[in-house]
Amino acid sequence: MLNVACIGLGDLGRLEASVLDSLDDVHLVGGADPAPGARNQFEHELGRPAYESVDDLLGGESVDLVAIVTPHTLHYDQARECLSRDVHVHLEKPMVTELAHADDLIERADAHDLVLAVGYQRHFDPRFREIRRLVDSGRIGRPHMAVGHLEQEWIRWTQHQWRSNPELSGGGQLYDSGSHLLDVLLWTLRADPVSVTATVDRRTHDVDVNSALTVSLERRDAEGVAGDRGRETADPDRLTASVGVSGAGSSIPDPGESLRIWGTDGTVSFDGETVTVCEAGVTYETTPSVPDFEELTRRKLGNVVDAITEGADLEIPAADGRRVVALTEAAYEAAERGERVAVSGLDG
Repeated sequence: MLNVACIGLGDLGRLEASVLDSLDDVHLVGGADPAPGARNQFEHELGRPAYESVDDLLGGESVDLVAIVTPHTLHYDQARECLSRDVHVHLEKPMVTELAHADDLIERADAHDLVLAVGYQRHFDPRFREIRRLVDSGRIGRPHMAVGHLEQEWIRWTQHQWRSNPELSGGGQLYDSGSHLLDVLLWTLRADPVSVTATVDRRTHDVDVNSALTVSLERRDAEGVAGDRGRETADPDRLTASVGVSGAGSSIPDPGESLRIWGTDGTVSFDGETVTVCEAGVTYETTPSVPDFEELTRRKLGNVVDAITEGADLEIPAADGRRVVALTEAAYEAAERGERVAVSGLDG
């Protein structure tokens, strides 16, 4: 039996606690949150003890796996504490808000032979899995260009929450819902971010609301191996991508988004519902059935449990979360400096 606990007991934290407790051979032992109201609601809904701090939780219960669903800048200290006690960790996105912190957590997890996962549920979304399959299969030839956007009515309903406080969020919409777009861009293409330029607009707020990025990417093969570093941008493994993220959009609660990838032999695109492939003058569309959010949560957490108990391949490894952190931090730096910035740690 795998003993699990949740750190952060808001709506998503309680959902993840409930989903984990419903999995075979998994037992929810408790949770932690500094807010008394969140603790009371957790105990009422889940019937398990809730502690004020991570230290109290780990000291009071035998825990094998934690799901961390807290403000972004708290992830590092909380995950580090759990890993230091030989507890497996699932972190909601973004993984952390500093690249050095991502590297440290990965090193700690590897040293203790622990699972460290990040909650990008689009890895289990059939639409994005189909895009990745099509790219992998060579249907559009060698990808060389990608454009993605994500918009959401975000700042209006977050401006008085922790998400609009940079000390807790680490950034605005680019680190929040926009993080999903950056992840799916890199994941579907099996790509590393090489360099980036960016324009960021806070629109009078304390965190970024609108961001526009131009990114140079380098593809890895299916085994995760990148091409030779340092080659010219004409290299067939290099791609150019543009990304637009807006937190002052019109879509709510789910964001509106799109992704289009051009290859040497065709294109694949996603308009928010349908995946369309154009090749050799022929176009076809597919609309995979999309599970609801709870089912996607069940799939991603189930994979983490299977990775721990059965040695299954981890579908959302920490390395994927690290790439997003590296790109996001480089984008903020590029916007501040007004110049193209190399993304750190390509070989990470």
